[in-house]
Amino acid sequence: MNSYIKSIVPIIEARYDSLTNVEKNIADFFINNKTEIDFSAQNVARTIFVSEASLSRFAKKCGFHGYREFIYQYEKTFMRKGEATADSTRLVLNTYQDLLSKTYSLMDETQITRVVQYLFQAERVVACGIGSSGLAASEMENRFMRIGVDIDSLQDTDRMRMQAVFLNKRSLVCGFSLSGETQGVLYLLKEAHKKGARTVIFTANDKDIYADFCSEVVLLASLQHLNHGNMISPQFPILVMIDIVYNYYIRHESYEKADMYDDTLRALESKNGQAKHIV
Repeated sequence: MNSYIKSIVPIIEARYDSLTNVEKNIADFFINNKTEIDFSAQNVARTIFVSEASLSRFAKKCGFHGYREFIYQYEKTFMRKGEATADSTRLVLNTYQDLLSKTYSLMDETQITRVVQYLFQAERVVACGIGSSGLAASEMENRFMRIGVDIDSLQDTDRMRMQAVFLNKRSLVCGFSLSGETQGVLYLLKEAHKKGARTVIFTANDKDIYADFCSEVVLLASLQHLNHGNMISPQFPILVMIDIVYNYYIRHESYEKADMYDDTLRALESKNGQAKHIV
């Protein structure tokens, strides 16, 4: 198992759709580059035919003060990745490893702690998503309801619109959308925000507009720019983040929640035992 190293490539990928065409050209260079070269602004600008000013604007779009800070972090975490010849199994496993490394690079422990606080404070939690993201929302419901969280999952756009009516400032809405463009999810988040509810979007596409209606933007690892990324379930990066939030939640009040989980299991076992007795 490779050790995890913080990388800024996932940050570039998260901001990719908000970049100009010139900035996307710069992003493509840093995402796909496999060779250690002279990363000075002058040399990179000459190599990819852009201006040094464009490099500076690109670095700021990625959250850095300028190109010098950006390239310092890039060089610090740069790893030479040879084009390994591997069988199908290794290719898939390596892709999972890359996704886990990306998740580690994007992790903001302070932010996850805030999300967990929202979960504790909310009287009602709604998790929503469409397609694969909807299945992940359902998994979140299954995980958290077992430890006493009043949570529902929504996978249908019409239900999202109807449920928006019943939200209030004591609600928490968790929206899952890798693309960040799922209309039903965005609608529910916006309506929840208007009613004073806490709102969290889990997405691989960081956009400035989320600040208008989301309490938190939790970035997920992107499947883009990965070899054989299309072979990996799009649920995977969402499920990994749900597991991380779940672990933080359990650890926050480990004994109480562990007891509640055991009570749930005993209730299920008791029900199964009664069913067998009846038969």
